[in-house]
Formats: sequence, structure tokens, C-alpha cells
Amino acid sequence: MGGKNTLRQVEPPSVRHAQSGDVNDTARLETFADGVMAIAITLLILEVGVPHVEGRSLGSAIARQWPSYVAFVVSFLTIGIIWVNHHHMFRLIARTNHTFLILNVLFLMTICILPWPTALLADYARDSEGATVAAAIYGGVMTAVSIMFNLVWRYAAKDQRLLVPGISPEAIARSHRNYLAGPVVYGAAVVMAFIEPKVSIGIYAALAVYWLLPRIGPRAELAQDPLTRPGNERLATGS
Repeated sequence: MGGKNTLRQVEPPSVRHAQSGDVNDTARLETFADGVMAIAITLLILEVGVPHVEGRSLGSAIARQWPSYVAFVVSFLTIGIIWVNHHHMFRLIARTNHTFLILNVLFLMTICILPWPTALLADYARDSEGATVAAAIYGGVMTAVSIMFNLVWRYAAKDQRLLVPGISPEAIARSHRNYLAGPVVYGAAVVMAFIEPKVSIGIYAALAVYWLLPRIGPRAELAQDPLTRPGNERLATGS
């Protein structure tokens, strides 16, 4: 229209990125991850077989399966702890991109493998030679899980656009150190499996219990500014 100035609204970069498909919210990824971990953690109990007895006590047959129960509890708690830490991590991550999604897919693939080494460990824990191989494989899978978890976090931390605003470099550095404990300790347990497999198995169990305790174990550091913490966006924007 002649004589009238038309104003064009300029969108902030974050909005333009989201509309272009470069970055997206994390809701679908978190839902997918929750589903994969829920299935993996449920499959663990399927590896605890029902004993078939003929002419002997059912109670003693059930008692003889104690390695299956121990392996189930350790792996259940471990996957549960991974889920908790995944939840903590995504309190700091607001967006995704293609590379980040692929890294998460690879991370979830390592989670899906866990029921198999759990069953392997349960079957061969009392075998002197088999226990070494089973403990090493279990630790190797857990090391792979830990490494992929670290890669997911470090990629997000490196690409600052994916993080919620207001996270200090010091908090990111602390999260790096916290998450690094997983691959280091599990890697050491793999080496121990070739020296004394029972000690290696004990390390896996101890880690599950240790990280289960409140305020202990690797967790992502939250932003220090309460106005920019996840869930407080209204305070940060003044709306």
C-alpha cells in the first residue's frame, strides 16, 4: 500500500534454526530413549529361567540359580542409573541436531546389548575359565555404554547451541570429570577380569550400589543461575 511502511518481524537465530530443521526439541528423543531402556531392563528378567526338577527339591534348584538373580539385580540397577543420569543430562540439553541424534542411537544400541552379557555372566560365573571371558565381555559392553554416554554429552557441551542458556564453563568441566569415571572404572574392571574374575564381578556390583546412593556418582552439573535453569524459562524471560 502506497505511503505505508511495512514492518518485517526479525526472528531470533534460535527460532530460525528450529524452523530450518537444524535443531529441534528433545522430547521425541527422550521418549525414544525411555522406551529403549524400559525394554532392555524388562528383557533382563527373561534370562532368569524357571528350573525344571525331577526327583529333587525345587527350593534347592531355585537356590542354585543365585548367579542369575545377582546378575539381574546388578544390570537392572545399572540400566536404572544410566536412565537417571540420562534424565539429568537432558535437563541441560534443550535442542538436538542430526549428529546428536545419531550419537544417541549408537548409545542406545549399546544399552540393548546388555541383556546378553548379563545372561552370559549368570551362566558362567561359577565356571573358572568361563567366568573370565564372561566378566570381560560384560565389562567391555559396560565400557562401550559409558564411552557412548560420554560422547553424547561432550558433543552437546561442545555445540553450545544445544545446551540451555546460563551453564557456566566450570559446570560443564565438572560434568566432563563426573562422566569420565564410568569408562575408566569399567575399563579397569575388564583388565581385572583376566586377573581375578570374581573381583571384576564384585566391581560391577559395587558400582551399581555406589551410584545408586543419593548425591553420589556421575551427574550433570546444573546451571548456577536460577533464572536460567531448566524449567524456569518464564523467570528468565520475565513472562
